[in-house]
Amino acid sequence: MKVTVERAQLLKSLGHVHRVVERRNTIPVLSNVLMRAEGSALRLKATDLDIEVVESLAAEVGASGGTTVPAHMIYDIVRKLPDGSQVVVETVGDKGTLAVRAGRSRFTLQTIPESDFPDIAAGEMTHTFQVPAKNLKRLIDKTQFAISTEETRYYLNGIYLHVVEKGGKSLLRAVATDGHRLAQVEFDAPEGAAGMPGVIVPRKTVAEVQRLADNPDEAVTIELSTAKIRFRFGETVLTSKLIDGTFPDYARVIPVGNDKTLTVDKAEFAAAVDRVSTVSSERGRAVKLSASDGKLTLSVTNPDSGSATEEVEVSYESDAIDIGFNSRYLLDIASQVDGDTVELKLADPGSPTLILDPTSPGALYVLMPMRV
Repeated sequence: MKVTVERAQLLKSLGHVHRVVERRNTIPVLSNVLMRAEGSALRLKATDLDIEVVESLAAEVGASGGTTVPAHMIYDIVRKLPDGSQVVVETVGDKGTLAVRAGRSRFTLQTIPESDFPDIAAGEMTHTFQVPAKNLKRLIDKTQFAISTEETRYYLNGIYLHVVEKGGKSLLRAVATDGHRLAQVEFDAPEGAAGMPGVIVPRKTVAEVQRLADNPDEAVTIELSTAKIRFRFGETVLTSKLIDGTFPDYARVIPVGNDKTLTVDKAEFAAAVDRVSTVSSERGRAVKLSASDGKLTLSVTNPDSGSATEEVEVSYESDAIDIGFNSRYLLDIASQVDGDTVELKLADPGSPTLILDPTSPGALYVLMPMRV
């Protein structure tokens, strides 16, 4: 194999694929990226056996062939090469090494044969549809924070992607929850999504897709089955296994009868929560919200460090209520709101609160209260 590529293009492509490679691997070949030169392109592939990313880039191919080299090392080498340089990548004889040359720099890397590299992308996909990258990114941005990190509840370690019928329309909906908070975002289901199985996309896959959806004008092709999902971004293809589990009936925790509506300036509210939570305990992070006519008092009492209170003007005309929340969870949700105001629909101190963004009808958030 011998191939010449432009350094910036190679760096960008390696940046897309090398992230899925775990830094510690018991299987040596999984630490490597597969490089295959054919025709007028160089194809890169990396996997952790759950996710596989493949990307092709234009290249001047002197000799076809393929091999695998340490992913993070080749990425760091290319990252440190001078801007604008042409990078020559060539296998050396039968020694099982790869030579990398650019300008006056020379590197020789140990390789593992291409035949040892696993392939997870096989299998038939039952549904195919396209979504604008900006819509896909919005689905992820507004739900990702609520994904559970608790490994014992593995079926919550991802985003639940499914189609629902509402008001005579089909909607593609994403839901994430960790049991304390829930985020739900939806938009009109694209053609081809009807009848798709509900799938749980793993947290690591979600993070990679979020990074790859960086061109808002691009259309992303999504293919899926009950076991796998594939995202096509131009020359980049990400294939991932899905979480094999049943997502809980989340609709049961979304309150419908919360009749106390509190509307507050988002920036003012977030800043006040942030300030008073400074004295909260690291473990509890509890902040108490006391709402009465036109006024919201935020307070924190920590026996070990002190207390704090702050008053914020709000629109609120219902009975007075005191309710406690995890301050970090409140800030996480506030950061997802695009508009200038945030709307809290309350019931009582022990029931879930519904949080809405008046400018984004397709998004809603649910937050469980805390005892304070």
